[in-house]
Amino acid sequence: MHSAVFLIEFGAIILGLGLLGRLAGRFRFSPIPLYLLAGLAFGTGGLLPMGASEEFVAIGAEIGVILLLLMLGLEYTATDLVSNLRTQYPAGLVDFTLNAVPGAVAALLMGWGPVAAVVLAGVTWISSSGVIAKVMGDLGRLGNRETPVVLSVLVLEDLAMAVYLPIVTALLAGVGLAAGSLTLAIALGVAGAVLFVAVRYGRLISRFVSSDDPEKLLLVVLGLTLLVAGIAQQLQVSAAVGAFLVGIALSGEVAEGTHTLLSPLRDLFAAVFFVFFGLHTDPASIPPVLLPALALALVTAGTKIATGYWAAKRAGVGINGRWRSGGTLVARGEFSIVIAGLAVTAGIEPALGPLATAYVLILVVIGPLTARYTEPLAAWARGRRAARPPLLAAVPSPGKSPESAAEPAPDQDPAGRP
Repeated sequence: MHSAVFLIEFGAIILGLGLLGRLAGRFRFSPIPLYLLAGLAFGTGGLLPMGASEEFVAIGAEIGVILLLLMLGLEYTATDLVSNLRTQYPAGLVDFTLNAVPGAVAALLMGWGPVAAVVLAGVTWISSSGVIAKVMGDLGRLGNRETPVVLSVLVLEDLAMAVYLPIVTALLAGVGLAAGSLTLAIALGVAGAVLFVAVRYGRLISRFVSSDDPEKLLLVVLGLTLLVAGIAQQLQVSAAVGAFLVGIALSGEVAEGTHTLLSPLRDLFAAVFFVFFGLHTDPASIPPVLLPALALALVTAGTKIATGYWAAKRAGVGINGRWRSGGTLVARGEFSIVIAGLAVTAGIEPALGPLATAYVLILVVIGPLTARYTEPLAAWARGRRAARPPLLAAVPSPGKSPESAAEPAPDQDPAGRP
């Protein structure tokens, strides 16, 4: 009887997620907010509380996080990562300062303490690579001049997670300074060793994993990822970091083949993860934190736009591309929920989960809108400012026509794009 209830519940969840994903695809927006809302509906205090399949959903959610980070690591080679670190690290520092600090300050102002401040700083800091990649593809911007700038910021954030997640894990576990320092040293040592091996011996690793049979390739890569993630977690290093480093170590045809094979699994278990996070958030707890979440979302949307604008300007991109870069980076998603999920599991602050849910819901909806409309709004504002009559009418000099005193047109992208 118990197994029958489990199958009915879990089957209903998967079917519901599929229908929600189709609905989101029809309207061309991210399905993440719908998945979170589904979790709220099935969780404690929701419309249809779930019981029998919750433990299985918890395991599926953990696999979802691992696959999200593995697929993210597959997007980059170790050489690309080292190159980005050398050339774009100032943009990473600006990104951290403008977007992590507001979250930390907000947590301290609400009296949540230093550990919650570190967690909320991560929630507001990291943009959603998945949502942003989908938005850029939908808008046809993958070939734009500002796109490498956006990707560089995302890569730096992903790299920062390899250091940040072990720190948060140690803080949430309540270990002392010595144990926390040891955890961080292990994480940095593992990350450095994997990057070194990936740069020097990446082809050998890929050759070892490679197989012409898709079934064998899937089993070897998935087994290796889960094994490394489990070992990392046993060493008090985040399992997500272990999966991310496995993805970095794989390259070439193996990475492409793995990406194709694992994409459906990633999408399935990632959806389960977002539902699981919603399950642990009581819908009644969201209204009290809705105004703080909205205020924090508006502030950090502005700081992300400023980050992208500054990074694109530093790279020599024209003014329109700078605004596009800033607007594209606004969306938060999977990483913010992963970080908040660690805190919710540790039970450090009851209101942190509801606030993070509301915050991500707001920005995952606003993000695609800012990506599309930030540049046109900025151009409209420049046009209004240029058309505004001066306080004192300029008197044209002898021999000059009034038209010669007109303001020059705004800067354009060096590539000639509007």
